[in-house]
Amino acid sequence: MTTYYTKDHEWIRVDGDTGTVGITNYAAGQLGDVVYVELPETGAKFARGDDFAVVESVKAASDVYAPVSGSVLEVNTALTEAPEKVNEAAQGDAWFVRVRLTDAGELSGLMDEAAYAAFCEGL
Repeated sequence: MTTYYTKDHEWIRVDGDTGTVGITNYAAGQLGDVVYVELPETGAKFARGDDFAVVESVKAASDVYAPVSGSVLEVNTALTEAPEKVNEAAQGDAWFVRVRLTDAGELSGLMDEAAYAAFCEGL
């Protein structure tokens, strides 16, 4: 499995033609205490760059953007019951959706872990 990152602080962990998507620890830290997560329905389709979820914190509401085009296979419903999990494990158990990738070639436009770490250092 390989993990890729966007400049909007989403991550996608890819295994074959399936990707698990969430927000990064950096994004969770910037948001502060997450109080609400709105996720798409299973079966929803989106293009790379489309907003597909919303995260609300005590500070702000923020859209979550699709790192690649795909269709939703699974939604992490645990986050609707316990949105604070995003602050506890943003890049672990607090994933948002699992998607079937429409075009794996879109991954080439994303950053690897080292590039993302360097990107965050410059912020």
